[in-house]
Amino acid sequence: MSTQVEPPVTGPQSTPRVDRAQYGLAAVLLAVGAYTVYDAMTLEVGFADPVGPRVFPVVIGTGLVVTAVWLAVATARGSRPEPEAGEDVDLTSPTDRTTVLKLVAVVLLTIATVSWLGWALAGALLFAGAAWALGSRTLIRDVLVGLVLAVGSWYGFVVGLGIPLTPGVLDGIL
Repeated sequence: MSTQVEPPVTGPQSTPRVDRAQYGLAAVLLAVGAYTVYDAMTLEVGFADPVGPRVFPVVIGTGLVVTAVWLAVATARGSRPEPEAGEDVDLTSPTDRTTVLKLVAVVLLTIATVSWLGWALAGALLFAGAAWALGSRTLIRDVLVGLVLAVGSWYGFVVGLGIPLTPGVLDGIL
């Protein structure tokens, strides 16, 4: 009984390709994390506040820095992400630019009209427009669901959190 041993692969195929995108992501994570920690350290802390406003930004920034270091080390060791298996995605189909442009237009319309219409109506248009851009054909239902969600979120912010959102044309009604 004999076993065949394949010779080791030499040449350009033997060295794994470096994934520079992972290093780029690690650099962005490091920069955002370091800036978050730096910015948190410049916050004023009251003497009677045991926790203060620094704790959570410092924890999140430190987590970003640690994640960036782990990602850089894993990339240096040759770790590469697995490509998308495409279980429910057709990887051969091109990007649907029409849908993306419709969504961008709906968001820009919302930005342009929110101060005049108010959040309740602009939010309803945002929801209905996004549903339309993504393929929904039930316009009345989408507008009604959007209106319920937008009015509910308006009351949640204004009454629940005390954060004022513009009522727009519905001033005095909401």
